[in-house]
Amino acid sequence: MAWDPILWIVFSIMNLTLLGLNFYQFLGFSDLEADYLNPYELSSRVNSVIVPEYLLQGAFCILFLVTGHWFMFLLSLPPAYYNLTQYLSQQHRIDVTEVFRVLNAEKKTRIIKLGVYIVFFGLVITRLALSVVHAVFGDDDDAMHWSGFS
Repeated sequence: MAWDPILWIVFSIMNLTLLGLNFYQFLGFSDLEADYLNPYELSSRVNSVIVPEYLLQGAFCILFLVTGHWFMFLLSLPPAYYNLTQYLSQQHRIDVTEVFRVLNAEKKTRIIKLGVYIVFFGLVITRLALSVVHAVFGDDDDAMHWSGFS
């Protein structure tokens, strides 16, 4: 299909955005730990990007579901579920008065999310390359399905 490479480019842009947002949050927590930021600045910076990150992760997961990429959908479901439970339990925002109490846990959460998004990035770039090869060199279905990601 000719739209496959464009779809995987959109997925890679979404994934890079998620990586950037999580790295920005992790960097903010590291700056607070090193005393480069005060708690108010950190909470305002992190709280301004948390909801867009959650929405983007949800869209990432739903797009995999709608386009029929079941393996990628199942891999993106746990981070989306975690984000949804955090949001519904009102624990998604960073409180200025409790930021030092939750600092280590929030840093660990951001590192785990970064690891998950790096794995996604590798999978998405692999699928992008395979879809480009498939679009350029023909309609041979074996070239696309050998990877097991379809």
